[in-house]
Amino acid sequence: MSHHDERTFVMVKPDGVQRNLVGDIVSRFEERGLKMVGGKFMQIDQELAHEHYGEHEDKPFFDGLVDFITSGPVFAMVWEGADATRQVRSMVGETDPAESAPGTIRGDYGLDLGRNVIHASDHEDEGANEREISLFFDEDELVDYERVDATWLYEDEDH
Repeated sequence: MSHHDERTFVMVKPDGVQRNLVGDIVSRFEERGLKMVGGKFMQIDQELAHEHYGEHEDKPFFDGLVDFITSGPVFAMVWEGADATRQVRSMVGETDPAESAPGTIRGDYGLDLGRNVIHASDHEDEGANEREISLFFDEDELVDYERVDATWLYEDEDH
């Protein structure tokens, strides 16, 4: 990873997978210039769902979250790039699709809070990225490589 790079966790939720949006969502991040360093098509089990949503365990909507995230396959990813977490969050939009601007993933593909297509690590939560990446990926499942177009994406690319 170069000096300005950061890794961030993103997941296309079961509704996004069922609606065949994985390719479109991947393309958006690729076109923006982010680099996928890990990807996994998988079924989340109860245990992983409970860990992933642990912070919401006491809330009334917790069981619904767990039921939904385990209801079908997801596509988990790790993306890398300058300020990646904030860049991804701005592309994803607000938690509630109704408040998300057109052009964002949720603003284009979502109508309902409980079916908001995608999860992305929160840039305001310090350890969210590393915690979520390590929940879904082992270190050896993440690939370090140079993008051939890096000099066209970053002004100060030093290689």
